[in-house]
Amino acid sequence: MGVELTARNVRDVLIVEISGRLTVLDPTLRDSLLHFLKTGYRRFILKMNEISYIDSCGLGELISVYVSVRQLGGEMRLLAPSTRTRKLLHMTKLDTVFEIIEDSTPFEDTTTSKVMSI
Repeated sequence: MGVELTARNVRDVLIVEISGRLTVLDPTLRDSLLHFLKTGYRRFILKMNEISYIDSCGLGELISVYVSVRQLGGEMRLLAPSTRTRKLLHMTKLDTVFEIIEDSTPFEDTTTSKVMSI
């Protein structure tokens, strides 16, 4: 199984829920976020609690997307990474690069959200 994405807009923030395996063979995350950047989105939160596996190229995808977002004046945060992902972010010191959010409550208001297919 590759990576699966679901996106929804909550209060002008695009919440991208990521599940599955984020690996070298799957450019879905990068392609999707670059598409959203081109359509005008600048604030992203990547919900990562359902990622079962991430390899070094998957980390590279996260960094590539982060750089693209920042270059266009945007912001990107990680929401509730899985234990395995959190350990990998810590080992690579990427937890000092990415802002990590634990509380998803502010982003769960479904009355103002719009689900988008990716």
